[in-house]
Amino acid sequence: MPKSSRATRAFVADKLAERDERHKRMGDSRYVVEPNIKEGKGGLRDLHTLFWIGKFIHRVRTVPELVDAGLLSARELRQFERAENFLLAVRCHLHTLSGRAEDRLTFDFQREIAARMQFADRPGKSAVERFMQLYFLHAKSVGDVTGTFLAHLDDQMAARGRRFLPTIRRRPGKLNGFVLDRGRLALPADDFFQADPVRLIEIFALADKHGLEIHPQAMRQARHDAKLIETQGVRRNARANALFLDVLTSPRDPETVLRWMNEAGVFGRFVPDFGRVVAQMQFDMYHHYTVDEHTIRAIGLLSDIEQGRLKDDHPLSTAIMDQIHSRRVVYVAVLLHDIAKGRGGDHSVLGAELALRVCPRLGLSDAETETVSWLVRYHLLMSATAFKRDLADFKTILDFAGEVQSPERLRLLLVLTVVDIRAVGPGVWNSWKRQLLTELYDAAEEVLRLGHKQKGREQRIASKKEAVAAQFGFDQKTFDKVAKRLPESYWIAEPVEVIAANLVHIRQAGDSPLHIAAVPDDDRGATLVMVLAADHPGLFYRIAGGIHLAGGNIIDARIHTTRDGLALDNFLVQDPIGRPFDEPGQIGRLTRAIEDALANRHKLLPKLEARALPRTRAEAFRIAPNVFVDNKASNRFTVIEVNAQDRPALLNQLAYALFQSKVTVHSAHVATYGERAVDTFYVTDLIGDKIDSAARVKSLEKRLLEAATSQSEEAVAA
Repeated sequence: MPKSSRATRAFVADKLAERDERHKRMGDSRYVVEPNIKEGKGGLRDLHTLFWIGKFIHRVRTVPELVDAGLLSARELRQFERAENFLLAVRCHLHTLSGRAEDRLTFDFQREIAARMQFADRPGKSAVERFMQLYFLHAKSVGDVTGTFLAHLDDQMAARGRRFLPTIRRRPGKLNGFVLDRGRLALPADDFFQADPVRLIEIFALADKHGLEIHPQAMRQARHDAKLIETQGVRRNARANALFLDVLTSPRDPETVLRWMNEAGVFGRFVPDFGRVVAQMQFDMYHHYTVDEHTIRAIGLLSDIEQGRLKDDHPLSTAIMDQIHSRRVVYVAVLLHDIAKGRGGDHSVLGAELALRVCPRLGLSDAETETVSWLVRYHLLMSATAFKRDLADFKTILDFAGEVQSPERLRLLLVLTVVDIRAVGPGVWNSWKRQLLTELYDAAEEVLRLGHKQKGREQRIASKKEAVAAQFGFDQKTFDKVAKRLPESYWIAEPVEVIAANLVHIRQAGDSPLHIAAVPDDDRGATLVMVLAADHPGLFYRIAGGIHLAGGNIIDARIHTTRDGLALDNFLVQDPIGRPFDEPGQIGRLTRAIEDALANRHKLLPKLEARALPRTRAEAFRIAPNVFVDNKASNRFTVIEVNAQDRPALLNQLAYALFQSKVTVHSAHVATYGERAVDTFYVTDLIGDKIDSAARVKSLEKRLLEAATSQSEEAVAA
């Protein structure tokens, strides 16, 4: 060997450590939807690292020579070359379009490169999604080649039965014919899977049960023989389905083993509907991963919650897991919740139908199958209700509880909702969402337990007042005096921390006609902006405009009217890069901007136009705006939901359109899903009635559509 064993080991170790650090820096997944095609996991640098290792050890000059050196098979060489050619072609297009050495395949380039590489739309899947699916399949192929390359290297470098690459030593008992190769689960012969194709599932069940790695050569053979699952009827085999369900619901580490099963191509063959979403991206700015990766991460999060590893982040879900009657219902529901994406219809409806076919095959009872199907059908219901509806409106709770119907379904739905949101990507889950989901769960659980009597409402308000009084630190008489100014709906709507901050704010305001305060809230990752002012038309849109002028992004807004006629408006605000305003200078600028907007010191339009910077990535998407006016969702209010492309000052423009339409906003709820904004308003006319005239509804829809469509609504000028 041309290099000393010690030098070789040091070089290989350094290169692998460098690779691992690079992967960590790039997100540690080859399935991020805006990948770095050079430095990311499954990118060109991974292929180059393999060649550099082979060159250092064997002095090869070209990649094909790695076959003669025993580090690649002929099949793996073809995988290597196909992936490299595709990635190089994409990189050339990327450099040409950007005019620089750009390696991040962002949304704004993906659509153009898909067109240049002659991808076309297909039913249920756009050209850009088909292009990116091929990208991820090649990235997966790079991972496959890397695994077998390192196995060949390990075999060459190991001495006297010891592994060159580190492993955890285990001595499991019965392996049902499988063998151990230096601590890894391996095959006794190349035809082992062919002799009994159920072993393609069993190898992963054994790996999970005994905590073993699978030998890369066994993984390669599994990839090669995965087609036997179709030809030999493995999907109909009761033992195979039981083994798969054992892996899916494992109390150990189902995420890791399911990912191995997916990498081997066995997962998609055994559950063909899952195979259809392998490497399928979701072309939006909300989802960070491909559908299969999102699903596997969600299963891992479910396992973490059940094992108590996320108790601090998810205390309610952790407690609920002990109360769920059927563990496997929630695990199968998480597996199937997005499985019908990319089919050209409502994936919730299509997925629910699919669940009725898949669940019996996996061994679930009729009752379990029905529950899984319901969960898949309504897996977005709880988040939509919590984030886009007013939870202080009892009709919202009644409608939600009426759809859920049972405490067990409510428990299952909460856990499914939590893992679905958190598995979207880093930074998507926050304590504000936890607060809203907890509030909805508690209110719905009360209705399902007690019926429409809502006996606990007064108890909840009393309990909340007691908790706030403890934080408030004032004597009971002072507390009662301030608390009496606030209506019941306020105590239901706001969490304890916000109420405590509001009461301090109200007391500090005294008799002042206007008082503005801002308190950073690190738990929610935002700043609570509180405005106490004499209520008048246009107050809401002016405050929203002022916050935007100060560089703030409103993520939630709640509007209250005190019993003595003052407006108490709470806004959760982040800076332009998603952090709280926490420096005194920032907070001072924020409060001054709101004061100026309310005092009409400046025309809002020119300043808002100056602030509205272009959002290059968002411009890759086109969201057709929609306005829904609903008079059935609330007994007291007309509920208006506006879906539009997110942009600076959108909330301000919508609020001004409502002001122009002579309606009063009682509550506003802001939700963003990447490039899509969903703003919901609970409104009445100026005398407090619902807006039920067909002509007024049509006029309102028209004005809001114009505001949602225009980039700079001229009417925003004061």
